[in-house]
Amino acid sequence: MAVASWAPARVGPIGPAMLPLGLSSSYGIGARGVERAFERGLRWFYWGTLRRGSFGEGLTRVANAHRSEAIVVVQSYTRLASLMRWSLERALRTLRLDHADVLLLGLWNQPPPPRIRDAALRLRERGLVRHLMISCHHRPSFEALAKDDAWSALMVRYNAAHPGAEQDAFPVIGDGVGVVAYTATCWGRLVDPKRTPPGEATPRASDCYRFALTHPRVDLVLCGPRDERDLDEALTALDRGPMSPDELAWMKRVGLRAR
Repeated sequence: MAVASWAPARVGPIGPAMLPLGLSSSYGIGARGVERAFERGLRWFYWGTLRRGSFGEGLTRVANAHRSEAIVVVQSYTRLASLMRWSLERALRTLRLDHADVLLLGLWNQPPPPRIRDAALRLRERGLVRHLMISCHHRPSFEALAKDDAWSALMVRYNAAHPGAEQDAFPVIGDGVGVVAYTATCWGRLVDPKRTPPGEATPRASDCYRFALTHPRVDLVLCGPRDERDLDEALTALDRGPMSPDELAWMKRVGLRAR
């Protein structure tokens, strides 16, 4: 696989150097797909919003056989600090693991209150997680989040239809904080021919991942394949390498229409 054109994802201090593509549990890929992704070099596995059993089976096998290499990310949406440990431990029991590499606090459009932050820090102190990450849609909040050393990485919505992070988020996130981009296909809108401007080519999913990965401030992009065919298309992004200026401009024209 020709991946020399991509720098390894660093994602702040989280984990070893790895390919800059992560795999999400929410869209349908099963156990064999998880194992194939690991075989192809993916190391970041996101046990996220929808937790499909077959994905979990594959992640359990991969993580137990290669625990020092697999980065297991567990998400929690809880707004009750008292439930955070229960939520995490339930996920760990399902995956048959004693810790997660990353606990992701989902969808905080303002910095979380001290009770939530402190509950997450206690889980890190107890060794149930090694790093903390937070996701946010509200771009003006990233400056404050990036200044808080509790967070090893930030999850940012970034795609050709929503490129505002280039001005509002990336410049205020310091180099010591990882950036994980999500919704690269804009929930499929960018690859929908009905939303493509007249006279323009419709992007492939791999184009969407390449668009996000080409930005130098993005360390890793999540992909959500439904099946192994989708996984192959996502992996093609790594083979095809960064976008040219002309390709980036094309993607933004398509993104403007999709938005």
